[in-house]
Amino acid sequence: MIDLFAAASLREVLDAVVADYRRRFGKTVRVTYAGSGQLARQIAQGAPADLFIAADEAWMDWLDQRGLIETSARRSLASNQLVLIAPVAASDDPVDLTAPAAIAARLGEGRLAMAETAVPAGRYGQEALIHLNLWPAVKDRRAPADDVRAALAMVARGEAPLGLVYATDARVEPRVRVVATFPTGSHAPIVYSAAPVRPLDGAGDPEGARAFLGFLAGTQGQSVFRRFGFAPVPV
Repeated sequence: MIDLFAAASLREVLDAVVADYRRRFGKTVRVTYAGSGQLARQIAQGAPADLFIAADEAWMDWLDQRGLIETSARRSLASNQLVLIAPVAASDDPVDLTAPAAIAARLGEGRLAMAETAVPAGRYGQEALIHLNLWPAVKDRRAPADDVRAALAMVARGEAPLGLVYATDARVEPRVRVVATFPTGSHAPIVYSAAPVRPLDGAGDPEGARAFLGFLAGTQGQSVFRRFGFAPVPV
């Protein structure tokens, strides 16, 4: 069995790929989903992961600097977009991201749901908000979440009037709608980085991890990523 640690925003696409992989090859992949930073720190503390997929390059670099991944096998799998969402029952009017007053007006007395800035989605979001001169209007009006899916859930339940998530998150949650898409150049590229974790004391399944990573990066795996709304990695 392969133990995979993966960013929370990959739940649906990886569940689909894992099921396909088991049907084709009879190999079980057990996935643990959470924020990339949380998972990276668990790996550094000795958690039994064979493969890690982060929602950014930074946390993979962090593990690489500690000699905890197989650098030569590291791959970039997919990319994503950052969007602003609102509950589906709210107004479908778009939010003008060039006008701080517009986002403040839509927040009303509420807060902006977004992942903590230690999490990739939160860091991308902070970069975008700073770039668009929106940070002063929202920095003290955030509802921080452990990961991007927790931020999505806040908006879906109507606990926050706006949220900042990945486009693929909004796509799988029928209770929210996209009211703005952040310009690509407003933040670092959102790239999902994957690498096998160096086995400890001969444990784990390093060969299985490399094989599954090859499947993810290959034609079949990439077709599933596209089906769930992920884009190829920018060249």
